[in-house]
Amino acid sequence: MNHEQTHINMHTGKVPQAMNHGGHELFDVHETLAGMINVLDQFMMFRQYIQDEELKQMLDRQYGFILEDYNRIVESFSTGQDPSSPTQTYNMAETNDFVYGLKASQPKKPNQSINDISDKGISGHMLGLLKGHASLVTMTALEITNPIVRRLFADSVPNWIEMAYEVAHYQNKRHNYQVPQLAAQDMQQITQGFAKATQSPELPNNKTLH
Repeated sequence: MNHEQTHINMHTGKVPQAMNHGGHELFDVHETLAGMINVLDQFMMFRQYIQDEELKQMLDRQYGFILEDYNRIVESFSTGQDPSSPTQTYNMAETNDFVYGLKASQPKKPNQSINDISDKGISGHMLGLLKGHASLVTMTALEITNPIVRRLFADSVPNWIEMAYEVAHYQNKRHNYQVPQLAAQDMQQITQGFAKATQSPELPNNKTLH
C-alpha cells in the first residue's frame, strides 16, 4: 500500500512521511511502546518460576507474539511506512468455554517469601498486565494521526484482549478466576431489559439561531 501523501504543517510547510506524527501521538506511542517492553521484561522474569507446562507454553507464545508486534510498531513509528511484515491475529490455543459458579477457597494474602510464588499468582500478574495494556493500546490508538501507525494499534487491540482472555480461561479451569452468575430470574430481567428500535427515529432539523 502506498502512503506517500503530502502532509502540511501550517508553519513549516510540507511534512516528510517519517515526521507524520502529532504531538499527542508521539507521547502516547512512546508510553505504549515502553509499556510493551515492561510486559515483555516481566514475562521473562515470570518464566523461571512457572511450574505448569501449559502456562509456560502460553507465556512463550504470547511473549513471541508481543515481541513481533512491538517490532512492527517500532518500524512504522520511525519510518512512517508500512511494516515489512504484515499484522498478525492472535488466537487462543483452546476453546473459550467458562465454568460458572463459586467454589470455596482460602482467603488471598500477600506472599510471605519468594518461595510462595506460584503459577496461580504468576497467571494473575500476567492477566493484570495484559488487561492494563489492552486499555492503554486502545486509548493510544484514538490519539494517533499517522494512518499506518493508527491501523497497527487498532489491529493490535483485539489481540491484547484475546491474550488476556486466554489467561483468564486458564485460571478459570483451575478455579482461580471464578465467575459468579446472577439468579436466572434476575439475569433474564436484565438481558431482556432492552428492545430494538422498530422504526427510524425522526431526527430534528437544524435549529435557527437568533
